[in-house]
Amino acid sequence: MTELVTVQEHDTYVLLKMDDGKANALSFDMLAAVNAGLDQAAAAEKVVVIAGRSGKFSAGFDLSIMGAGGDDMVRLLRQGAELSHRLLTFATPVVLAVSGHAIAMGALLCLSADYRVGMRGSYKLGLNEVAIGMTLPWFGIELARARLEETQVSAAVGLARLYDPEEAVSVGFLDEAVDEDALLTRAGELASTFSALDMQAHRASKARIREVMMERLEEALRRDFAEGANAVGSAD
Repeated sequence: MTELVTVQEHDTYVLLKMDDGKANALSFDMLAAVNAGLDQAAAAEKVVVIAGRSGKFSAGFDLSIMGAGGDDMVRLLRQGAELSHRLLTFATPVVLAVSGHAIAMGALLCLSADYRVGMRGSYKLGLNEVAIGMTLPWFGIELARARLEETQVSAAVGLARLYDPEEAVSVGFLDEAVDEDALLTRAGELASTFSALDMQAHRASKARIREVMMERLEEALRRDFAEGANAVGSAD
């Protein structure tokens, strides 16, 4: 079986590279593999870089599970939300090397990292839930409100607008876009630069910056996953 996430420890950072050979769908196995890589980065106390396969960062949650509904769908959503929470509160900086399309939960991962480097090209980033018949969960709503340009939230969430990499920079899904052959080099350079930070100060300052956001996110998780809640359709 192909390893879903390869982990490479460098001098100043740990690189996690997702590759399922297809669209990098966030299945239970993929989420477990990403979290195992994050465990390794945390143990090493190093900056983490998360990349995808060429052309596909992540197409979002595994639609075979999402389409079936039921307990597994809710469990997958919850694990995705918990990954976002983990990235937002990670002790060291989290850099994404967004190696192509980043759709739905793939785009929400972009809203959960400290710095996002995209790849120029005919790629799309955004939240397409409304276009495929799903209501964005409350935790996704709060991520969009906190990290996207205010004037773009309605279009990005309510109209399922997708953005090319340059547009994604201006909207807030990315911080910069580079050519494909420079993507991992640039992400590594950033990680090395960030590794010189005082990590205790980084962690404390990040917590202060995101204090209100995290309070809203905790309430969103309650609304999504409290007993009887419908994470993809509740209006309460």
